[in-house]
Amino acid sequence: MTTILSGSASQALAGRLARALEATLLETSYDRFPNGDLFVSLDVDHDLALEDERVIVVASTASSDAHLELLLLQDAAREAGATEIVTVIPYMGYDRQEQAFNPGEPVSSRAVARAISSGTDEVVLVTPHEDVVCDFFEPTARQIDGATVLADALPDDLDHPVFIAPDVGAVSLAETVREAYGRGSTDYFEKTRHSETAVDISPSDIDVDGRDVVVVDDSISTGGTMSEAVGVLTERGVGRVYVTCVHPVLARSAVTRLYTAGVEAIYGTDTLERAVSSVSVAPVLAETLELTE
Repeated sequence: MTTILSGSASQALAGRLARALEATLLETSYDRFPNGDLFVSLDVDHDLALEDERVIVVASTASSDAHLELLLLQDAAREAGATEIVTVIPYMGYDRQEQAFNPGEPVSSRAVARAISSGTDEVVLVTPHEDVVCDFFEPTARQIDGATVLADALPDDLDHPVFIAPDVGAVSLAETVREAYGRGSTDYFEKTRHSETAVDISPSDIDVDGRDVVVVDDSISTGGTMSEAVGVLTERGVGRVYVTCVHPVLARSAVTRLYTAGVEAIYGTDTLERAVSSVSVAPVLAETLELTE
């Protein structure tokens, strides 16, 4: 038997995953004690209601509260008798802090990975910002590529499309979406940094005049760099511009900023449940989890 528990920020994805796996989705309550401490409660009838079951906890950790909520869900599952706990983290907060950039700083992703590892038997991540983050878990976390589903949201009539990555290191993301779409070419933006805040951005060498462009990234936070890139494309006579990302963080006025820059549409997955979450990573998660049963 497989039972799925959802963090409060991942309820839609957990429901889609439960349907794909034909698993039980257990209702969970989220609350706070009067002193502000988080509280979770599973809808079970007795102490060992999950005895001999495989429990999959699905929880994106976009906030400190979400990290703690995940730890509480793991502990609740073990307390209810689960014999195996698999923790699926669709979006992992702190995954950009994979090293100490200055003396005296923590490796934050390692710190949270150690805490999560203590309450689970396995961890699955969706498109972490850096592969090394997987190594911080014990055992090493497995990762799936959420970019494989992004092409499903795109219009069928893209005109000689170009799939552009934010930098050369992310070209594989653009290639993944292009291959899934079935046609087009790939390119990447070249960044020349003049200071901490001043960056010049331009497509490397491909002709975008009159062609539709799909910009592909692992995540979009404030949309600042992306909107600047769209502006460069517009100057070069681009056709329509679509922005896609696995993790639609989209903080503050990121959506407005991108549309103001001339973006036709923004598409993200449900690793973070936003208005632009047009496609689900549930099918690729289900395939991975079925293989490990």
